Formats: sequence, C-alpha cells, structure tokens
Amino acid sequence: MPKDDAVRGDRALIDEAALIDSAGAAPPLPEYPTSSPYPVEDVAGLDELADALLTLRTRDECRRFLRDLCTLGELEALAHRWQIARLVDEGLPYLEVAARVRTSTATVTRVAHWLRHGTGGYRLALERAGRGG
Repeated sequence: MPKDDAVRGDRALIDEAALIDSAGAAPPLPEYPTSSPYPVEDVAGLDELADALLTLRTRDECRRFLRDLCTLGELEALAHRWQIARLVDEGLPYLEVAARVRTSTATVTRVAHWLRHGTGGYRLALERAGRGG
C-alpha cells in the first residue's frame, strides 16, 4: 500500500473510533463490493501459503495445518479477529463485541476498519459462510 493510502487508512481508523457512541454503537456497515481498490501487499511466501491452504479439503485438515503453522497465541488472535468480524457484521455495538470476545475496543475498531476498507477478504469470507451483506 502506498504511504498516502496507509496514512489515509490510519485517519479513517481514528475517524471510525470517534464515531462510537457512549453505548459502544458504531455506524452501520455500508455495502461494499467484494473487490477492492486496495491490493494485497507483496509478502514473500504469501502466494505459496495461500496455495497450501487451497489444498486442504476439510475443517480438520485446516485446523491441523493452522496448528502446525501457528503458535497458540497466533491462533487465538486469528480466531478472535474472525469472531470480531462476524459480530461487527451482525451490527453489534463495539463495546458488546469487545466484551464477548474479551478484547479491547481498539482491536474491534481495527477489525471493523479492515472489514469496511480492506481488500475485501473479510467480506468475501462472510458472504461465502452465509453471513455477510
């Protein structure tokens, strides 16, 4: 992501945090297409990792691969982000999401930012899981 986009993204994150009202409610999620003008950054090995994930056929295979790949802390962080994305997409107030997932409102705001303004990965997965949009 170009530096200007990163700065704009940080500003959007701060702006979203300012929109949370005293009850922890956030603005409703606007409808966004699953494609995004923001490309996925080049990360060495990311294509190979994505290809490896695509070879897995069952939930058990995926769970075992992820456990071998990640520490327990990393798995918990990934699982929490997915839980947050699902709850934010359902329209729950940020404070309630934070309480349910046992995380900070800053983390909820960060995930909500990527759900709204990211590369479309969360949205695509939510739609395919039958939960999005």
